[in-house]
Amino acid sequence: MPPSRPSSLASVTAPQGFTAAGGCCGIKKSGRPDLCLIAADRPCSAAAVFTTNQFKGAPVLVGMKHLNDRGYGTAQAIVCNSGNSNVATLAAGGFEHAVQMCAAAAELVGCDPHEVLPASTGVIGRPLPIEKITAGITSLKPDLGRGEQYDIAAAQGIMTTDLVEKATLRTFELDGKPCTIGGIGKGSGMIAPSMATMLIFFTTDAAIAPAVLHTALQQANAASFNRISVDSDTSTSDTVYILASGAAGNALISEPKGASYETFVAALTQACQALAEQIMVDGEGATRTFEVHVKGVGSLLDADKIGRAVTDSPLVKTAIHGCDPNWGRLVMASGKAGVELNPATFTVKIQGTTVFENNTPTVTQAGPLAELSEKMQADRVVIELDAHQGDAQAVWLGCDLSRQYIAINADYTT
Repeated sequence: MPPSRPSSLASVTAPQGFTAAGGCCGIKKSGRPDLCLIAADRPCSAAAVFTTNQFKGAPVLVGMKHLNDRGYGTAQAIVCNSGNSNVATLAAGGFEHAVQMCAAAAELVGCDPHEVLPASTGVIGRPLPIEKITAGITSLKPDLGRGEQYDIAAAQGIMTTDLVEKATLRTFELDGKPCTIGGIGKGSGMIAPSMATMLIFFTTDAAIAPAVLHTALQQANAASFNRISVDSDTSTSDTVYILASGAAGNALISEPKGASYETFVAALTQACQALAEQIMVDGEGATRTFEVHVKGVGSLLDADKIGRAVTDSPLVKTAIHGCDPNWGRLVMASGKAGVELNPATFTVKIQGTTVFENNTPTVTQAGPLAELSEKMQADRVVIELDAHQGDAQAVWLGCDLSRQYIAINADYTT
């Protein structure tokens, strides 16, 4: 199941007030694009969610500082390099290098350096070639523009092991005004966001206050990026940024409630879920994806615990890869999640077929097992887990673990 490009890559320059560019500065030996710049024509409401990893990259620390450690504020640009994550480099000037990236972007855009949000992705532990990067940022000025070709260039500039660009676009109305959310992302391996290597950049022309934008992003993130797992590893660089220009002209959304707020959150959640889906389909070495529908538990927290345990499990992932209807791995993973469960009421379905019920297997014959294995050859495998002890439910998304994943990561730095 090789990933395919979205039918349209129109994204971050579709909302009013934004331009973008992508280019090469020589970080990658391959010569592929390794720079991205997204710029607004005015100061914007800005918000972010960041990795919870304790070894946060220097760009994460600078981004947090520029947003006053609250996760929201104002900004006018996003700048990103790929090929080097600027992680575990503080002693080698990593923080200062991230600041220099912001200064170079600010000079190009015409804003204060504190109004630039930085990001980096790639190999951990190598000093950032800052001279190449600042020169590359400066060279992007004639390439800034609006339209799908600029969106594609920006999306390509943040890719590492990704096989395809990732982009999304959503349109909606607020107060009768047409509004747009556009986003690009990268992520293929080291994907188990918990904030939130995954980077997501959104732009919107909706008018919304910074603190309210942050609340909306947290809601959308919880229902999307926080429910995916390629390999159970939370990156040191996970970052989701959003800039809101207000150019659509709707009445400012100043509180996290009301019809306008709910409409905005719904559109942002859809955009997040679309990019989360694209990341999973492009998981390193992935041949298929799988959905885990958890229901019948006492709380959303418990549903998420079970969903994460199952999608993180290497044994579940390898069973999905081998099209093996091994329900034992599903109950094992559910049982280790730290949620009180009753095996006598727990049911498991794979591709719509009940395989475990009343504390006993329900498909044991070779023929039916072979038929179910054949159904698992689909691009998407659906697993349903029902505890029958509550009303809470959640849907998680994972991908299989293949030999190619090992090959990609065994040779990643060499």
